[in-house]
Amino acid sequence: MTFQAAKRLAFGTTVLLTILGAARVGFARDEQLISDARRTIAEYRRTDPGLDGFFQRSAGYAVFPGIGKGGYIVGGAHGTGVLFEHGVPTGKVTVNQVSVGAQIGGESFSEVIFFETPAALADFRRGQAALAAGASAAALSKGAAQVVKYRDGVAIFTHMKGGLMADVSVGGQKFKYEPF
Repeated sequence: MTFQAAKRLAFGTTVLLTILGAARVGFARDEQLISDARRTIAEYRRTDPGLDGFFQRSAGYAVFPGIGKGGYIVGGAHGTGVLFEHGVPTGKVTVNQVSVGAQIGGESFSEVIFFETPAALADFRRGQAALAAGASAAALSKGAAQVVKYRDGVAIFTHMKGGLMADVSVGGQKFKYEPF
């Protein structure tokens, strides 16, 4: 083997190992995200056992274990979660929100978005869900599932984790879906 061929082989091996390492790190992050999402689901079910019906009968649901939100006049929020279809994790979802209005502070919360029909779920996967305009979120509490109904095929539950924010603003959430 010539010196030039050995250099090419070494370079190729380095590139391959780098790619495999990056894929493994990405896989580990996805596995951690799925684990966090499953813990969030368990917490929601413990808090309100009535949510079992939503989990069992929905076409799918997006679970965001943590969304951070903050602002001073102009605000923003971001979170990463998992989309489940019939109880199986199918992809990673991100939410970004920009808002303008009377707001100050910061907070952290989890969120679960249920999709009643395959069509509502498909709209979400394509990034065509208009949740800010057509849906309202219910705070997670015992019995909340008894009063919440789907609106335009979507039902949303949130659970405050911490922080303090005064917020009277207008904004919209944008979602992105990426299959695992």
